[in-house]
Amino acid sequence: MDSFRAPFSALEYNRRVDLTRAAMDKQGLDVLIVTDPSNIAWLTGYDGWSFYTHQAVILSHEGAPLWWGRAMDANGAMRTVWMKPEDIVGYPDFFVQSTEYHPMEHLAGELAERGIDTGRVGVEMENYYYSAKAHAVFCGQLTKAEVVDATALVNWQRLVKSNEELEFMRRAATITDAAVTRALDLAEPGLAKNALVAEIYDALIRGAGDNWGDYPAIVPMLPSGPDATAPHLTWNGTELKHGEGTFFELSGCFRRYHAPLCRTVFFGTPPEEIATANEVLLEGMDKALEQARAGNRAADVAIALAETLEAAGYNRGARCGYPIGLSYPPDWGERTVSLRTTDETILKPGMCFHFMPGLWMDGWGLETTESIVITEDGGPELLCSVPRQLFVKD
Repeated sequence: MDSFRAPFSALEYNRRVDLTRAAMDKQGLDVLIVTDPSNIAWLTGYDGWSFYTHQAVILSHEGAPLWWGRAMDANGAMRTVWMKPEDIVGYPDFFVQSTEYHPMEHLAGELAERGIDTGRVGVEMENYYYSAKAHAVFCGQLTKAEVVDATALVNWQRLVKSNEELEFMRRAATITDAAVTRALDLAEPGLAKNALVAEIYDALIRGAGDNWGDYPAIVPMLPSGPDATAPHLTWNGTELKHGEGTFFELSGCFRRYHAPLCRTVFFGTPPEEIATANEVLLEGMDKALEQARAGNRAADVAIALAETLEAAGYNRGARCGYPIGLSYPPDWGERTVSLRTTDETILKPGMCFHFMPGLWMDGWGLETTESIVITEDGGPELLCSVPRQLFVKD
């Protein structure tokens, strides 16, 4: 390439490829087909809104990864990946959304042409972007190989962030702070939710200082009152109301890296049940974050939270966090570790989580969260700086 356009250093991409190949060795894989756009970007730097068509990275044990996708998107790969032009392969447009042809026929042909269509070939079967039809066609074409499930193989290599990645996450967090602060400052009874979301998006995309805003992998969530019993409702044109609480769940995004945060605002005097729940939740968060240390288990964080909440009569029955980092829609989670009472994963420095202990009760909801980094010594680094509290406005 004329210049190195990918967002990270060559050393960083070599580290990632080496980690992935070591994991392939452990699973006895000769070739890995990576179709998750987050994993594609992590391995190659590719960044484009082309994941509505079939695309992949082909990784064997020799040479650079191969980017494979729609021919018209090959120029986007040329502009964003770290590999050489000969490592970029585009398929003709007659394969796109055709009832006669399927792109996986072309992918299988590329493997055959390179002599890597035998042995064990891993695919990401539990993946938003790898369809049942794609799998059926690919297996039907790759008759000399054993196609096996390699779901999350790359995801697990992403779990511990490099210093370069952590810098991007800290930059994303400055955007998160700006957007959450804007939402809290402007929210008032009578303001239409879509108008407030327009302000949130303005803050997310404008960014903070030199940190320009990318589009986040999840849209802002801001249910109010009874709707806040459901954590994943977005917005409509209704107005914010006195006597109701609204929580904001959103994330800044810098070069596809995220740092989500939730805060709740209540208009008027919070009812006793909400005020009490908030105090218990904050106490539980403090105790859980004390356990978010290198050498502890993911379960230790969840257990500390659960013990505090359950002693006060709150039984969440859900995980309280998940790993975060580089992501594309529809999710900013990495889909590996869960902060739940049964997860034995040992926490290591550089792991990043959205610690997400929301309460969704009968008639109301309360969300206060933190994005954290597990550190070498002591407690976690908090990526965002918005005060951890229930915000009350008249």
